[in-house]
Formats: sequence, structure tokens, C-alpha cells
Amino acid sequence: MRPAAAPAVPRRRNVTVLALSQALFMSVQGMGSATTPLAAYMLLGSEEKWLATVPVFLSHLGIMVSTIPASLLMAAIGRRAGFSLGAMLGILFGGAGCLALYLQSFVLLCAAAVLQGVQAGFFWYFRLAAADATEPAFRAKAISAVMAGGVVAALIGPQVAKSAVDWLPVTFAGVYVGMAGFSAAVLILVQLLRIPGLTAAERASGGRPLPSIFRQPAFRVALASSVFGYAVMTITMSATPLAMHACGLTFFDSASVIQMHMVGMFLPSFFTGYLIARVGVLTVIVAGGLLEFAGALVNLAGMEFANFAIANVLIGLGWNFAYVGGSTLLTTTYAPVERAKVQASHDFTVYAATATAAALSGVLQAKAGWAVINLAAVPLLAVVVGAALWLMVHQRRTAVAPAE
Repeated sequence: MRPAAAPAVPRRRNVTVLALSQALFMSVQGMGSATTPLAAYMLLGSEEKWLATVPVFLSHLGIMVSTIPASLLMAAIGRRAGFSLGAMLGILFGGAGCLALYLQSFVLLCAAAVLQGVQAGFFWYFRLAAADATEPAFRAKAISAVMAGGVVAALIGPQVAKSAVDWLPVTFAGVYVGMAGFSAAVLILVQLLRIPGLTAAERASGGRPLPSIFRQPAFRVALASSVFGYAVMTITMSATPLAMHACGLTFFDSASVIQMHMVGMFLPSFFTGYLIARVGVLTVIVAGGLLEFAGALVNLAGMEFANFAIANVLIGLGWNFAYVGGSTLLTTTYAPVERAKVQASHDFTVYAATATAAALSGVLQAKAGWAVINLAAVPLLAVVVGAALWLMVHQRRTAVAPAE
């Protein structure tokens, strides 16, 4: 017997709440991306400036270490309670970041960045919570709709950062107050969620062991798309404010580029789900890898404002196709009872890669230069495109194989 589809009104409400929550969450991420590397740079001595992306690395490390506990905790206590906990950690993060700037403490700024990462470890499940709450045919559109909330963030987050930079007597402190405010808004909003948990029978079954799930070709391609597509975006975006600063461009210039980048990341979400339904998820993943590659080429072509802006838009577009495509493909690889452990293993691997990318970005920018960062993207994107093309061929061969 097929499971009943989710009722339309709760499904739509859940997706709407999650999309709005995603918008607020990504506003925090955008404000942090535009502000934290420069705030760290301001706090460091002249011989330590190469450490400016350490807080960005620690934020990604916080995501990495929290994804598995967050997923398993939400399997036990529910999505609403888990997202509420994440929001409270975000409020604490904003307060700690503001205090770090008043105390001129790089160490406290790093601690605040870890809290931001743990918050994100919960909040990056917004997209999969939407997929879990609907029937399979609607999952790509549900994920895409939630990710589309980031378009609002692209318009709000960096703009608030630019206006909040001088709210308080200490430069950048007001931005962290704004981030705490957005987290508080998420805390209120997620109380409207109504996502059913697993049944007692589903909990008792346990599902397949992880190695069996990992052996699925679709799982491996989904993971490659998410990991490498996200890592390229992270290493480029984390170093962009520093590269622009080195070229004599201002904070307002870099915040504007991050804003355009976020539009590129999330605007396609209005149609990515429909595109997946029309041309297939693997075609979308291939397009994502190629778009990110085009962005790297634009960055290599020059270091003017226009290069940074166009490249970041292309990399954002490519990230959207690779990440939404990978997330959609992932949902085809597990049963409901298996979702917590599969989602946790997927997101842990993704954020282990992004933490590494964030850590390398500052070192590479300081020691090797902007060109090396963009050249490093090429082999990673080759994996994304190659893996998706391989699965296309594999699926066609399987489809035409004669029956035994």
C-alpha cells in the first residue's frame, strides 16, 4: 500500500515557514560572510593578517561537528524543537560576536563563529525537512522553494550589514546585533511548523545499514555534487572580501559582491525544481559544475570589481544547481526510517569539505594568491561533472540491459 500524500495545507504551510526561516538564516550567513573576515582582519596584528579567515573555518567546523548530533537529535525530539535550539544558539552567537568587537578579542570572535556554525548545523536541514514533509513527486520543488528563501536574504542580509556597520561605536558590532535579531525571528517562526515524526513501526524497523546505502551509485553522485560544488563556492567566497581589500576596494564593494553572489545562489531556486523535473537532476548537476568553472575563469581573467561581481554570480548559480541537485538526488536513496543517519552522513561530509576549504582560503590568498584559489577549483568541478555524466551512462545501460 502506498503511503498517503501529505495534506496540501500543512505541506504548504511547512514549506512557507521553512522558506521564510531559510531567508532569515541566509541573511545571517550573508552578513557573516561580508563582515567576519574583515572584522577578524581588523582585530589581528600586522604579522597575523593571514589568519583572517580562521573564524570562517571555525564556523564551517561548527557545522561539520554538529550535523550528525543535530540530525539524530531532531529524529528524537522533532524538527520544531531542534530548529528552536538552533535559533537560540544564533542569538547567543550574535551577542558573543558583538562583545568580541568591544573587547577587541579575536579569540572570542572565533568562539562566536563556532556558535554560528552549530546554529547552521541545525538550520541547513530546513531544505530536507521540507522534502521529508511531502510526497516524492514534490520533493525537488519543496527543496527548491525553501532554498528560494535565500533570494530575500540576498536583498536583506548584506544591505543590513552595510547599514549596521556603524550602528554602534565599535565598527562591525552592530552587524552582530542584527544577526542576533534575525535568529530571534527564526525562533518565533519555527513554532508554526507541523512535521510528523516517524511511526513506532518505522522506528522499530531500523532500515538498511549505512554501508549498503553508501554503495548506491546515486548516493555517491549526490555526495560528490554537494561536497565539491559547495567546497568551490566556499573557498572562493571566503577569500573574495580579502582579495577585494588587497585590490583597494572597499567594504561596501565587497558587501555588494556578496549580495550579488547570494542572488546568484538563490534566485534559480524559483525554477530549479521545475528544471529538475523537466531535464533531469543529473543534467542540472552537470550545468552547475560548468557554471562554477566559468566563474573561476572570470576570476582568473582580472581583479576588477566587474570580475569579482560576475564570477561570484556564476559561482552562486553553479552552487545552486549542484547543491539543490545533489540534495534532490540524495532523497531518492533512503527510506523514511533511514533519513536521519543518511542526511547526517551526507551533511557531515559536505561540511568537512567546506571547513577545509574555508581554512585553506585565507592561507592560499595570503601565501599563494587569488589565481591559485581559482585554479584549485578546476579538478573539484571535474569530479562533479564527471560523476554526473558517469551516472547518466550507468542508468542508461541499466535501463536497456536485457532481463535474465
